[in-house]
Amino acid sequence: MRAFTLALLMASTAACTTTDHEEPMTASATTQPSATIAVPAYVETRRVDVVDTQAGIEIPDPYRWLENDVREDAEVAAWVAAQNAVTEQVLDALPARDWFEKKTAALIDYERIGVPEEKGGRYFYSRNDGLQNQDVLYVREGLDGAPRVLIDPNQWEGDGTTALASSVISEDGTKLVYSIQKAGSDWRTLRVLDVDSGAILDDEIEWAMDYGLNWDKTGEGFYYVRRPAPKEGEAFQAVIRDAKIFYHKLGDDPADDRLIFEDPERPNILYQGGLSEDGNTLFLIGFDGKSPGYELSYLDLTDETLPQTYIYESFDHKAYPFGDEGSIVYIATEEDAPNQKIVAYDMAAPEKGLVTVVPEQEQRLSSASMVGGKLFASYLVDAKTEVRVFDADGTARGTVDLPGLGVASGFGGENDATETFFGYSSFNQPPSVYRMDLTDGSVTQWTAPKLNFDPDAISVEQVFYASKDGTRVPMFIVKRKDVTTPAPTLLYAYGGFDATMSPSYSTSRMSWIEAGGVYVLANIRGGGEYGKKWHDGGRRFNKQNVFDDFIAAGEALVASGVTTKEQLAIQGGSNGGLLIGAVLNQRPDLFAAAVPEVGVMDMTRFHKFTSGVYWINDYGDPEDAEMLRYLLGYSPYHNVRAEADYPAVLVTTADTDDRVVPGHSFKYAAAMQAAAGDGDGPILIRIETSAGHGSGKPTDKIIQEIADKAAFMAYYTGLNPQAE
Repeated sequence: MRAFTLALLMASTAACTTTDHEEPMTASATTQPSATIAVPAYVETRRVDVVDTQAGIEIPDPYRWLENDVREDAEVAAWVAAQNAVTEQVLDALPARDWFEKKTAALIDYERIGVPEEKGGRYFYSRNDGLQNQDVLYVREGLDGAPRVLIDPNQWEGDGTTALASSVISEDGTKLVYSIQKAGSDWRTLRVLDVDSGAILDDEIEWAMDYGLNWDKTGEGFYYVRRPAPKEGEAFQAVIRDAKIFYHKLGDDPADDRLIFEDPERPNILYQGGLSEDGNTLFLIGFDGKSPGYELSYLDLTDETLPQTYIYESFDHKAYPFGDEGSIVYIATEEDAPNQKIVAYDMAAPEKGLVTVVPEQEQRLSSASMVGGKLFASYLVDAKTEVRVFDADGTARGTVDLPGLGVASGFGGENDATETFFGYSSFNQPPSVYRMDLTDGSVTQWTAPKLNFDPDAISVEQVFYASKDGTRVPMFIVKRKDVTTPAPTLLYAYGGFDATMSPSYSTSRMSWIEAGGVYVLANIRGGGEYGKKWHDGGRRFNKQNVFDDFIAAGEALVASGVTTKEQLAIQGGSNGGLLIGAVLNQRPDLFAAAVPEVGVMDMTRFHKFTSGVYWINDYGDPEDAEMLRYLLGYSPYHNVRAEADYPAVLVTTADTDDRVVPGHSFKYAAAMQAAAGDGDGPILIRIETSAGHGSGKPTDKIIQEIADKAAFMAYYTGLNPQAE
């Protein structure tokens, strides 16, 4: 079975490219800067007299006009240009900006190879030589064959912002369908490539979604998800709805594609399809965004009427199929198992119901796959990966020999495979690819980056601290071993959508560490580190726990001597941007600098744009009076306080972000600037052009963005990487 991508559209962290790292530097001085950077006058933002009545509650929205699409509204475009001009003046004056730009470029300049996929004796994988703006897709004839370029997005027209978002290979390895992402948008265009000749076929499908792509077993066509074309001027703001599953036969006009599945009575449900091993069954996951789980059913593709059979007819539990053999499908489910268990369902005898194969474990089951007749189950052990192997009947066969305490992913393949591949990385270990021989369980390294530093020079420590209500919360503390504390420290977290923050490698983290700073990742509630209870403990009416956990992390770092309030910077993206905005209002005194990235800042209107309606399960419904009052209690935009002394703040967003529309950050930045007092740090907003929520961003933009944010936080926490 092709693995489901479970595209919970909000669950996306700040975009960071995993990278290599140079020789460690000598310890850097961390004195406060000797000169003060002058901040130009803020842009005067027009206020409007807009007051909504929502669920019986009046809500002023003086910057409503900033929600207008920057591509369609000249006044918003002028405001963006003026804000960027002010921000650029400050960024230009930052003493460490050039240092971070050069260091980031050096760190990211190494060969990065993705986990390969075998089809028809060919091995397909992505590769980036280091500074290429976009990853390139390669193929090898056999495991040790010479690599051949299949698709190089760097040769496409434009400024490097058009990306190869995904690709799916036919069973015989002769064709692939791939999706094109422009300017970071969530919209996709599908094309088809002939692997033998390298020719791009005439087939082209617009307005597709980047999940649920499945070739049929003949290679004559594929299944995909498409939405209706948006109205003129609404492509980047219209609410996602009416997603349907189609079958496209190669050579046909997409307008004539066969409709496989739709749900006109429930247009807000997103469906994703996954094809069975024999190609006769299409499994459907339905996600409504308001409920804690998924609806699970399947279509019999051998019957022209496409009969639908439900396995889970409610949205009460997370449940997804990950493998099948004959009529048996294997499912990971939360039903009666908050940490998830593995069950089997016989499509030939549905009356037998669900049979437990691997019971719920003490640790959270984060992912599962079936390859070579074995079940590979990845568990989270205090946010670190442990991969356990089982026979199809649930008999335990031990664990995969991983290189250390980090993150492993992959383990794909067919039921008759004799090998599988996985990637591994950690805070101080750039991504490497490993091959596992399924006949004897041996693991060998397939590719590894050439290191020019000693990973042992980096200290990685996991500690636990107590939150406000006494909950025990883990966090990772990473720094060079020669750095003494207290030192300038960057605290990062996400805290939502059941997403797990694991010890992986990234350029942005390492550039800060190489500069002599301390990097801290807090595994706060709202994520998936400890299963359903951990997620539930930070959503809806429990959202304040997320903020309390993060604030407690900052307090613990200060109390333990890792840093001081004057040296503490905070950063988070998307749902993590909401986190940073909320804690800035609640505890502005605890931090010296903050970078809220592509954040959800207006908690009363998030559901009115693009994918926002699918976040209601985590945030609650703003149309409900009780929930709305709770949301208004922490909504970053609505809780900006003129009397608060805010630290230095750099808000970031992008003009073509159609995941969290930029109006969130625009309105928040305008409110913060209007409230800024003489004692506040600068309140700036950095608005990237021709970029979206993070994915598909070219390497040159990634380097510049990392450098700008790091230099900003370094200046206002006293980190000076240029000191001898």
